[in-house]
Amino acid sequence: MSCLLAKSYGFVKLLMKTANGHRRFPQLVRFPADRFSAFHSCSTTRNRFMSASSSANPMSAEEANGVTLLPAVEDKYGGVVAEMSQPMDPFAFSLLLRSSLSNWTLQGKKGVWIKLPRQLIGLAETAVKEGFWFHHAEKDYLMLVYWIPKEDHTLPPNASHRVGIAAFVLNHKKEVLVVQEKTGRFRGLGFWKFPTGVVNEGEDIHDGSVREVKEETGVDTEFVQILAFRQTHKAFFEKSDLFFVCMLKPLSLEINAQESEIEAAQWMPWEEYTKQPFVQNHELLRYMSDICSAKTNGDYQGFTPLRVSAPDLQGNLYFNNRDLPSRH
Repeated sequence: MSCLLAKSYGFVKLLMKTANGHRRFPQLVRFPADRFSAFHSCSTTRNRFMSASSSANPMSAEEANGVTLLPAVEDKYGGVVAEMSQPMDPFAFSLLLRSSLSNWTLQGKKGVWIKLPRQLIGLAETAVKEGFWFHHAEKDYLMLVYWIPKEDHTLPPNASHRVGIAAFVLNHKKEVLVVQEKTGRFRGLGFWKFPTGVVNEGEDIHDGSVREVKEETGVDTEFVQILAFRQTHKAFFEKSDLFFVCMLKPLSLEINAQESEIEAAQWMPWEEYTKQPFVQNHELLRYMSDICSAKTNGDYQGFTPLRVSAPDLQGNLYFNNRDLPSRH
């Protein structure tokens, strides 16, 4: 929990506003000469907060008067994160929020993040009135953020891209796995296309491509390479889109099309696929076909995943391992 750390003597003023915007008389908080007593005071404040918040009933304004700060932890970038978990009266929340912001300002903090679970979403209006804005939302929480310094904020934006894949699966007869969709922009056009889909949260691109082919067609595959990728903007709820063209090797041939999304699926001769008017008339699809043909003929090298470690994360580096072999 963040708490106000002062010098070993003196007073600190905490200015708080009432609901109608008028300032109360400054509240003086004295810190004793003994620094350890100051830490004990912070601990006592935290215990009072946790005791008051553990009740099934929301914390009232009267209870909030005895509490100084919201519970929070420091992040790695000079800010704090407060994760709310207990019910609280909106006015009590407003008092604690103002007091906490005053404290964090004195500490030189920058970004302030408040995570509200779904059951406490009613507190969002109070936070917005205090200057917070929505950063992002997931199915079970809303994240709000506030910037204390007067200069423009340097907070990271919400996730800016969606990640999708197209799967190029060619069998030993030089037939490509294609589908027609029941929904989406290609529905009813008679166009045979590669299986496509969106990579799930926490899923690697190569794993997502294997999963999507299995879901849409029932065909088991093994990932080979990323051949190319395309970036577009304003594609899905104003978000940008990264679309990876992946080559996979079939491990089975029997097709079992997904009833909910796929109208039909088949193995189609590659030349027949490339001659479709829809492919010929669209620049992106023509380039994709040329790249896939070049790869099949051995004239093109894609990107292979290599599991690598970063200072604090594990991930995949996709690279041309023909011209730069792996060290392992």
